[in-house]
Amino acid sequence: MAMAVGGKKGPKADINMTPMIDVLLVLIIIFMVITPLTPHGLEALVPQPPPPNSKPNLADERTVVIVLDKDGTIKVNQDPIQEANLQQRLEDIFKTRAERVVFVKADGDLEFAPVARAIDIAHGAGIDKVGLMTPKSEEGN
Repeated sequence: MAMAVGGKKGPKADINMTPMIDVLLVLIIIFMVITPLTPHGLEALVPQPPPPNSKPNLADERTVVIVLDKDGTIKVNQDPIQEANLQQRLEDIFKTRAERVVFVKADGDLEFAPVARAIDIAHGAGIDKVGLMTPKSEEGN
């Protein structure tokens, strides 16, 4: 690239592209660094249906399900409970269990805020994995 510094016709008024290219390269590097830090969403487990012609085992009876109804009632394995007592109840259930998995089943018309609170309470009770039950996951049962 040649540069004219004056001469017979006087100074040239060209745009210097080098600083603009430097700024664009810095922006590209910043976006490349920030992109992997974006959240990926909620990690969830979905209960798998049992294989056909299989008899139920004891693990199925030990499954803990938190049911959230549209009217705001909370049940743990069909036992009604207040939200304030949910963490203590979950801690009592999982005292003697090695596998700490609970499933949350909510009404389809319920907003996500109560579901998020139930998941947060379950994590606060020391539960490792919280799965979400959907109508599709129940069709297999």
